[in-house]
Amino acid sequence: MKLSKLVFLPIVMLLITSCSSVRVATDYDTKADFSKYRTFAFYKTGIDKAPISDLDKKRIMRAIEMELEAKGMTKSTSPDVLVSLFTKSRERVNINDNSFGGFWYPWYYGPNPVSVSQYTEGTLFIDLLDAEKKELVWQGIGTGALSMRNVERKEASIKEFVHKILEQYPPGSSKR
Repeated sequence: MKLSKLVFLPIVMLLITSCSSVRVATDYDTKADFSKYRTFAFYKTGIDKAPISDLDKKRIMRAIEMELEAKGMTKSTSPDVLVSLFTKSRERVNINDNSFGGFWYPWYYGPNPVSVSQYTEGTLFIDLLDAEKKELVWQGIGTGALSMRNVERKEASIKEFVHKILEQYPPGSSKR
């Protein structure tokens, strides 16, 4: 009995850790000197184009502001970088045949071996532009399942997206 628990536990842990809720990718200008970026402001022109509600824009901007301030940056009227954002979403369908290694266990899964779930996958783009040159210097992209059940879960989801994305800023600062 103890041996089966020892074998089962690593499998469960692998499944839990491999299902990260936000997948992140970043890109940046290798010639940019990120140490000179100490102040920021939001780029209203870019943010106005984001196809989401004004409430969600405010939630995202508050989360970005908190993350950048935690990194020692300051919000300013004459910033070093401008922060813009964009979002997109799509409906996803997940089909699971409830088999393990090609075998179906009817006593465990019941008579229907297939389960179908639907969810919304969202993508958040956070762009940092050099304020003087008006050129993109860093972009972070986070993709994951959106939680829209209630306001608290939505806020938590937005904070997680922003945190995971900005963990990668500035380049070379995160533990990859």
